[in-house]
Amino acid sequence: MHCVVVGGGLAGLASAVWLTEAGHRVTVLERRGSLGGRTIAMPVAAVDDVPDNGQHVFASGYEHLMRYLDSVGTREHVRFPGHMTVRLPGGDTRRSSFAGVAGLRAAIGDLPGVTGLDRLRTARAQATLIRQALRQPDWLDDITADEWFRRIGMPQSARDALWDGIVIGLTGDKPTISSAKVPADLLVTGMRRARATKTPISIGYPSVDLDTLFVDGAQKVFADNGVDIRHRAVVASVDVADGAVTGVTLTDGERVPADAVICAVPVWSVKGLLDQVPGHEKIYAAVEQLTPVPIVSVNLYLDRSIGMADWGEILLGGEGVLEQVWDRQRMHGRDPQRHHLYSTTVSAAYDLTGKSNAEITDIQMDMLRRYFPAARDAEIVHSHVVRMPKSTFAQRPGTAGIRPDQRTSVRGLALAGDWTRTDWTTTMEGACQSAARAVEIVLEGAGRV
Repeated sequence: MHCVVVGGGLAGLASAVWLTEAGHRVTVLERRGSLGGRTIAMPVAAVDDVPDNGQHVFASGYEHLMRYLDSVGTREHVRFPGHMTVRLPGGDTRRSSFAGVAGLRAAIGDLPGVTGLDRLRTARAQATLIRQALRQPDWLDDITADEWFRRIGMPQSARDALWDGIVIGLTGDKPTISSAKVPADLLVTGMRRARATKTPISIGYPSVDLDTLFVDGAQKVFADNGVDIRHRAVVASVDVADGAVTGVTLTDGERVPADAVICAVPVWSVKGLLDQVPGHEKIYAAVEQLTPVPIVSVNLYLDRSIGMADWGEILLGGEGVLEQVWDRQRMHGRDPQRHHLYSTTVSAAYDLTGKSNAEITDIQMDMLRRYFPAARDAEIVHSHVVRMPKSTFAQRPGTAGIRPDQRTSVRGLALAGDWTRTDWTTTMEGACQSAARAVEIVLEGAGRV
């Protein structure tokens, strides 16, 4: 078959790689000048460096993402140390893990900053939370995660130490906005994956930049197999005749015929492309309800080490201003002779999006100096602020089940992207799982699975 993949982000790259592995001729149409979508490196000439557009981390249950990295030959660049560190104002630290002694301590309510009777209340609330996640009440999608925590009696100290951060990490959005069903579903997915693989849940990171990890290996696969990559190719419509896909039409009027099409564009770009698809109104309605959530990251080049105790540290109480700090020296084996690079992350960064780059940098440095004593005299060599106003989407109460399936009503046409229905929310694993399902649908339709 000749298969057209619309979109060169992670879902599109995975779709194209796996269609190529299946022996089909593939054309990738990408509206921008480069591949990678939201998983890219960004050259910074001022310091002659190529940092990422934000720190991307991995969960040990990311089955389809790891399959993609195997396909492009870069899985060796992912590390799973099995722990992170929680840092308190003033500099005290506590290693965090879901396994071993640290995991047991967390289970019984022994969390940073949780003392006295709150430990018992935390243990009870956590037991209720897990039980309700596994056997979900009908009302779970009617309330926010914040309301869920209050209903089960989760102490605020435990929320500050762990649970609000988990919601933000899993959903990319605030507990007062996200439906309680979203983190509940993701917790169940993680537990099932841990049981299936017989390994504890852990968080990992890439030891190379995102272009090296995701894009370069794919481009080699494409070059070796004659995949046609077309940049600045903007698709106007997916074309359908007699219930089957026939190709796509570009905005300049060119028509690209195809036996199969995988539409792997971001959720914000899908409206208008599927007008010829019966039932597209339902897909567009879902898109309208998936409202954007911003993430702000800063690559801070400092003149000295800030004394991090781990590769990644969560700042206790830093939600909305500065939540996570990443030590790129440890992660990438960087030579710190010229400068020390630290990457910071603020999910659900509603409070930062209206501020200038200088203001964002000042806020982040103030926070670093509060949490890391060694940062108090640090000077900024360069600051690189990355704004992603549509990094993820909000899933508010009442929106469970609205994400569309990869299968469409048209033969030979499938959807892919982290916004389609997967076992995950907006994650790299969701993007790759959607691609795997889309490819399976396309090959199934051709009778070649």
